[in-house]
Amino acid sequence: MSMTEGPRVLPDGREEQAVDAFEAARAKRSNGPFAQLRDRWNNLPRPVQWAWLLIVVAIAYALPYLNFFPLTTAPGNDWALACFSMAVYALIAIGLNVVVGYAGLLDLGYVAFFAVGSYTAAMLTSPDSPFVKIPYLWTIPVAIAVTMTFGIILGVPTLRLRGDYLAIVTLGFGEIVRILATIIPAMKGQVGFQNVGHPPGENADGIPIFSNSNGVPWYWLTITVIIVILLLVGNLERSRVGRAWVAIREDEDAAEIMGVPTFKYKVWAFAIGAGVGGLSGALFAGQVGFVNNQKFDVQTSILFLAAVVLGGAGNKVGAMLGGAIVAYIPLRFTVIADYKYLIFGIALVLIMIFRSQGLFPARQKLLAYGRHAYRRVAEAAKGRPGTPTAATPVVDQGSLDGDGAKGGAR
Repeated sequence: MSMTEGPRVLPDGREEQAVDAFEAARAKRSNGPFAQLRDRWNNLPRPVQWAWLLIVVAIAYALPYLNFFPLTTAPGNDWALACFSMAVYALIAIGLNVVVGYAGLLDLGYVAFFAVGSYTAAMLTSPDSPFVKIPYLWTIPVAIAVTMTFGIILGVPTLRLRGDYLAIVTLGFGEIVRILATIIPAMKGQVGFQNVGHPPGENADGIPIFSNSNGVPWYWLTITVIIVILLLVGNLERSRVGRAWVAIREDEDAAEIMGVPTFKYKVWAFAIGAGVGGLSGALFAGQVGFVNNQKFDVQTSILFLAAVVLGGAGNKVGAMLGGAIVAYIPLRFTVIADYKYLIFGIALVLIMIFRSQGLFPARQKLLAYGRHAYRRVAEAAKGRPGTPTAATPVVDQGSLDGDGAKGGAR
């Protein structure tokens, strides 16, 4: 179809058949409990949705006190610290989802940004470090800036690669960071940095509020950060930047032909994802209080990617829940913790077979004006127009009601 033509009009009879097929497919997909719940949620007014979200946020903040069977990880693991680990993995998954889920860039070395953020916080607060010392809270924006710089340094020469080639380069970058932490004397290798800083504040008995053994304040701090990041990422998703990322993910060549500066937006995705990874690394280093080169291996990076794929690449809430699940299961079932890579590997194979878009797949309706387009087509289908008109384009069902990110109007 040329650029001057209007929407393609179906011949007589074919439009009604297309409408019937659309309604049948939509009814089939809406039979599941999750689909029905999703449709009911989308039909709620915006103030009602925000009211329900406030309830969810309140439950999230109260999670460390919901220490009961079968939810609790005790006695094997402290429940409050487990909640913090889940929150950190959720934050990591949100950042990696920007790179993998939105822009479609396969990053196997995301643990490198996590490591850079951790080392930044450690080297600026630990007494074992020879560098200048600053308050811990100041290390968080510094860690974000440093990791974004590393993301740009990595992205500029490598983001012209695609697919498997890009994956191998990012995997090598992750290993380079770990090896540098081993061989550079200032980074102390396996000895590492002890007594990493933490936010200020003490209890009445003189014990720091943000102590290593008290996971509740660390969890609350991380949850607050997650809410802020979700709001920022959600705005990006609905903006020109988010639409450019989706176009690059679906077909980079077509996006570039249509005038999207693909290289610039890919570097942006890498930098933003790296910044979130550095932020999570700084929080992790502050809570653990110890950083060395043994915490940032390839297996951990693959686990981060598994969290995004498991939850649903391209869906920030799905990625967040996937990260929480990946962190929770080994802490809850300590007997199988040594087999977590095998278990998650099998789970990913099953996910790819039976639900290839993840547990919570991305929806085209999440993009700008997608909800309005969906309702308009649904109303047109319900009205069953008898005569084809130029105002009735052929719409890809997958973009409006299908599983996720493969959509678009044709």
